[in-house]
Amino acid sequence: MHLVTNRTSLEKLIANVLETRFENFDQATVEHAKNRILDTVGCLIGGAKDTGNSELVDIIIDIGGKPEASIMIYGDKVPAHNAAMVNSILARSFDFEPVSPLVDGLSAPGHVSGTTIMTALTLGEAQDISGRELITALLVGDDIASRLLISSGFEFSRGWDNIGTVNAFGATAIAGHLLGLDRHQLKNAFGIVLNQLAGSMQIVWDATTAFKINQGLSSRNGIFSARLAKGGWTGPKDALFGEFGYYKLYTEGCRNLEALTKDLGTKYYSDGTFKPYPCCRINHGAIDCALAIVHKHGIDAKDIQQVIINVSSDVLNHICGKPFETGEFPHANAAFNMRYTVATALLRKSVKPEHFTEEYIRDSLINAFVNKIKLAELAGAGFSRVKFMVVMKDGREFNEDTDIPRGDPQNPLSKDELIAKFWDNVEFSKTIPKENAERLLKILEKLEELDNVRKMVHLLIA
Repeated sequence: MHLVTNRTSLEKLIANVLETRFENFDQATVEHAKNRILDTVGCLIGGAKDTGNSELVDIIIDIGGKPEASIMIYGDKVPAHNAAMVNSILARSFDFEPVSPLVDGLSAPGHVSGTTIMTALTLGEAQDISGRELITALLVGDDIASRLLISSGFEFSRGWDNIGTVNAFGATAIAGHLLGLDRHQLKNAFGIVLNQLAGSMQIVWDATTAFKINQGLSSRNGIFSARLAKGGWTGPKDALFGEFGYYKLYTEGCRNLEALTKDLGTKYYSDGTFKPYPCCRINHGAIDCALAIVHKHGIDAKDIQQVIINVSSDVLNHICGKPFETGEFPHANAAFNMRYTVATALLRKSVKPEHFTEEYIRDSLINAFVNKIKLAELAGAGFSRVKFMVVMKDGREFNEDTDIPRGDPQNPLSKDELIAKFWDNVEFSKTIPKENAERLLKILEKLEELDNVRKMVHLLIA
């Protein structure tokens, strides 16, 4: 496809990053940002002790360096770029944080918030900023990452994990804003971070511990790139539309140039979906159907003969559609598997973080039940479309279907549900005192009135 070029777009984006102030935002945008911060902080708490995270923290502490910012929950201070990397990885660990950037009604798969929120909060601690400054920096980073993703679309076939591409630009924007870069420096920072974009979807397809690493690398690389630019380093002049820029190397081209700058400075875009379940979003419609049948009909899983889930060919060909295997990293194998998550819903009558620990994943009941679940193609369906049938041993059949899983902007979670999710993470993690969690909720409710984000970070130290 011919690459659309517009060299003024990058300049417009840069100006917006540096000139945006808290007063630019309407109340709905601020409230949505606060809800995403609440949700992502809860996910960091819940994910802190996930497999591999303590080892990661040990490595970063051993490397050492200037004690600028906290590794949350653990409490150790390290250079800000390394702290942001770790904090972003902790937040992604249960695949539970906000997803799916939404720009002018268009949505695409993505996990922007886990990177941008932890970048803003971590560097914000180092820079001693206020709640208003945190929200402002966050939203300019969200906006750039979201616009870049929607302007090019997303296709699994190219093999890039966009968490390692657009998220890095979002993190660079946040760092550029908080570090006070000028326009020339921020242009260089975007050019420098272009050389650090990466992320193969193979880390997801093979269900590896590294599925969460791009969340953190984007945070680290964004801060590092901004600091290099502030120190005088130069980078490619046009990180987006250059001959070997973002659109040429990582996408099929800028197919929606209007989305890149339309309403720039008046609308600030970000992830639009809040997850009710700690697993790949592709599984959520099937989980909704399973739980609806359980709660409507009071069925017992031991009486089920067969489960038939009709989904799109895209889902069948995705890792989530593959047969379930425990694998070398059981958590990812379970979180990215529709059969496992549906079996959990039917057997446990809920899908919560504890169900992705090895105790539950290796449960013989689950491993026997997954063999009762059959996936079949639903012609013409998209990723979210599900038709679900449970056949009982006595011959009864129960059916459910959905087009829009819970958590989508068209089927949203309530604020009470988000708070309940926060408490689920706190109770599962058992890393911070209940009184800290209560104080966090009060701060987050009026975050724009907070004089110093260090007060918030202090409550996130176990």
